[in-house]
Amino acid sequence: MTLVKSALALGLLTVASSAVAKDSLTVYSYRQAFLVEPILEQFTQETGVKVNVVFAKDGIAERIAREGRLSPADVVLTSDFSRLMELVEKDLVSPVNNEAINQNIPAQYRSPDNDWYALTMRVRNVYSSKDRVGKLDINYEDLANPEYKGKICTRSGKHPYNVALVASMIAHHGEADTKTWLQGFKANLARKPQGNDRAQVKAVTEGLCDIAIGNSYYYGKMLMDEKQKSWAESVYINFPNQDNRGAHINVSGMALAKHSPNKDNAVKLMAFLTSNVAQQAYAEVNMEYPVKADVKPSELVASWGEFKADTLPIYKLAENHQAAVKLLDEVEFDL
Repeated sequence: MTLVKSALALGLLTVASSAVAKDSLTVYSYRQAFLVEPILEQFTQETGVKVNVVFAKDGIAERIAREGRLSPADVVLTSDFSRLMELVEKDLVSPVNNEAINQNIPAQYRSPDNDWYALTMRVRNVYSSKDRVGKLDINYEDLANPEYKGKICTRSGKHPYNVALVASMIAHHGEADTKTWLQGFKANLARKPQGNDRAQVKAVTEGLCDIAIGNSYYYGKMLMDEKQKSWAESVYINFPNQDNRGAHINVSGMALAKHSPNKDNAVKLMAFLTSNVAQQAYAEVNMEYPVKADVKPSELVASWGEFKADTLPIYKLAENHQAAVKLLDEVEFDL
């Protein structure tokens, strides 16, 4: 396999494209190399198809749009749902009609038009201090309760992970009630939203707050990091809304680039990424939940216990995305 890596500088990807051979394909990836490379190497071993990869933290949609019909991109891998929606909204993807993919990915976790597919799931968890709070049976709605005033830490409300959570609240409760909830949530913050998900758990460890909001896989990553293990060990991981609709789910995913010059190979890769072997690799390496129902999470992730997931179709988050951003602005959540 040929891996072509690039960093993003001043919003521009630096890898130039050349003619693509019939026995190869090009992947543009927001997902990090440590996660993607082993899976793509196995695909090459099984099929003989070489994979060229461009890695970037930002700007892939802009790159594909700028390249137009001459873009070498065949498949795009995203780290969260908002990146998928950006590609769809800019008309940069094509639908895929593949029986194997549709069988492997439940309808809840793919586009109704088959123009994007989820590959992994993550929960938006509530973490609670073992010393000061204990294990919680909590709903997302409870984050606005007065009992938690000055006790909650979270990253920016405008971060895609939190925007998706707010979008799900709109889907379940409507805009008016969600705005009221956001106002209460903001009033309960121990500090202005800042940092990443791990920083919120660190803040709980340091006593700055008692409750933190964060994605499930970061808990596993902290437990595997000697410097951060103590942070994770200081909190309980709680799965919200277990007595009603279930915990909010966000996803990473993939899409077929609109002007893919190697569509047959691209679809082969997409099908492979939904297979048991690829789904298990995602689960083991990045502490995420597989979307394929018969693939189990890693032993560490499984140790956190089974949970009930929200059955809200992921595409519903896209329908409420702009409304979520608007409400976050209206309540000045980050200020």
